Amino acid sequence: MNQETTTLFRGSVRLLVAVFALCVASAAWAQQADVTLNWKDADIRKVVEAVSEVTGKNFIIDPRVTGKVTLLSATPMSPDAFYEAFLSILQVHGYVAITSGPDDLATQVVQVRNVGATQLVPILRPLIPQYGHMVAHAGSNMLIISDRAANVARMVAIIRRIDQASDEDIEVVTLEHASASEIVRIMTALAQTPRADGAPVTTSLVADARTNSVLIGGDKSDRLRLRTLIAHLDTPLEEGGDTQVRYLRYADAEELATKLQQHFTAQTTGAAAAAGAASPPGSAVSIWADTQTNAIVVNAPPKMMRALTQIVDKLDIRRAQVLVEAIIVEVIADKTAELGVTWALRDEQGSNTPIALTNFPDLGPGVVQLGSAAGSDGAIDPSALIGEGITVGVGRISDSGISFAAILKALQGDADTNIISTPSIVTTDNEEASLNVGQEVPFVTGSFTNTGSTTGSVNPFQTINREQVGVKLTITPQINEGDSMLLKISQEISNIAQSAAGAVDLITNERIIETTVIVDDGQILVLGGLLEDVLRESDQRVPVLGSIPGLGALFRSRKTDKVKTNLLVFIRPKILRDSASIATETNRKYNYIRDVLKEQEGSGIQLMPKEDHFALPPFEEANRSAPEPEKEDE
Repeated sequence: MNQETTTLFRGSVRLLVAVFALCVASAAWAQQADVTLNWKDADIRKVVEAVSEVTGKNFIIDPRVTGKVTLLSATPMSPDAFYEAFLSILQVHGYVAITSGPDDLATQVVQVRNVGATQLVPILRPLIPQYGHMVAHAGSNMLIISDRAANVARMVAIIRRIDQASDEDIEVVTLEHASASEIVRIMTALAQTPRADGAPVTTSLVADARTNSVLIGGDKSDRLRLRTLIAHLDTPLEEGGDTQVRYLRYADAEELATKLQQHFTAQTTGAAAAAGAASPPGSAVSIWADTQTNAIVVNAPPKMMRALTQIVDKLDIRRAQVLVEAIIVEVIADKTAELGVTWALRDEQGSNTPIALTNFPDLGPGVVQLGSAAGSDGAIDPSALIGEGITVGVGRISDSGISFAAILKALQGDADTNIISTPSIVTTDNEEASLNVGQEVPFVTGSFTNTGSTTGSVNPFQTINREQVGVKLTITPQINEGDSMLLKISQEISNIAQSAAGAVDLITNERIIETTVIVDDGQILVLGGLLEDVLRESDQRVPVLGSIPGLGALFRSRKTDKVKTNLLVFIRPKILRDSASIATETNRKYNYIRDVLKEQEGSGIQLMPKEDHFALPPFEEANRSAPEPEKEDE
């Protein structure tokens, strides 16, 4: 055999594995009925025969495969499940079934030139899996390796790197993939472990960052062991390189890059501080974001690169969304009743001072105010002083004798306010969202007029303040484990009140709820409300005279207000975990609006007989025009 030739043997060397290969596999598993297993202390070879018959696979069994198998199944098993159970049996007994294919088991003979093959066996054996095999042929200084083809090729590459002639006391190992400082840190920690024979550790390692090399000094056999481990560690990453570009699907690249940079910087600094040394030059982590492509660019040592990749995999996920529907019900009943009499007497032959009069502020403008307005030469319109309800006046005005006037004012008012609103909003988990539906209402806050001014022409004006009136909803959902969620809610409802009594300006009702609740998916929860009954009675009268039965009504004014308020606020949150649930909710809302528009189609448009009402296409048609969503990774 030529020493420069590597010979590949298949099946010529006995392996330390239970099952060597599934060498001839059928194109498809045999279509058989489900099987029910009831094995107790069955011979493992009989089990292999049964598996071959059910699955249609051929097996080559090592002669050393022995053992008893117990497997019970309460329900029938499919051929796929039967084969998985078989693999579990092999694993329990320390065996393995290896499928023949692109990564077949291979046996390779490697010629070693500069070091002893027997020296390499104890060093390289830990790198071979349990089912693999390595043996040295001392006479020819060769190594025989049996393993999967990929691992055999990897072992050959390691052997070629350590099979170098070196009679010097210091060796220089140039690294191709790993960081020299990181390798030295690992190997130094390993070298501090006491040897089994009790001999002192005489090796030393130094990293040269400029050439990315490791300098090894010490005993020749120890240098060989260290050189082997370094060759094993100096392997490329599965995804290649110390710099990677990771495109994000859901997370924000700029925000995630900042958090990752802070995390790994603190981790590196903390580890160095615990060790009492400065951070190694090769352990620095650099992470920056490219906002245009929503990607992060990472430069890190292999260990941190793997940890960072795992973190990104956990964070770059599609977050669930929450649809929150609020149901606001408000019923207000406002009733008012007023009844009162005011009168005045005056003697024209005497002074102009009234002889007697009554005046009740709760009743509004009375006979005195109306009389003063009537006698002001038209400067004030007396009709503007007549309030709501019915006003009846009687009297006698004479140039001589006694003049009198009396006004009867009566009012009964009923005001009912019924409000039902259902605002809804969708937001991502742990993201605040707000909804504001309403209008700006002007309120007069002051005025100025130049009536009777002699200083010059000044334009009259009013000052107005505009305030929001409507529905405001602000939520921040946090989805917990399962189907419950924590909701931070701020709900504000304001509207213009239809009061039964008059007012100087508009009256607004305002209801505000700010709370944090826990609610299950799809559950209706009452946030709060107000059930209020208010009764106000006012009775103004002239002392003594107002208490006379019958006649006392002329000296009395009464007013009664009764207000009943029923207000309740409900919420119904729903978790939207995928695109299907989003489409379902959107379809429901879309079809509701479409049905409302369809109800108006037959009525036509007034004064525009040739025009049609607005219409929406079916949801399926409208949704089909949008681009198809990307399929999620399974």
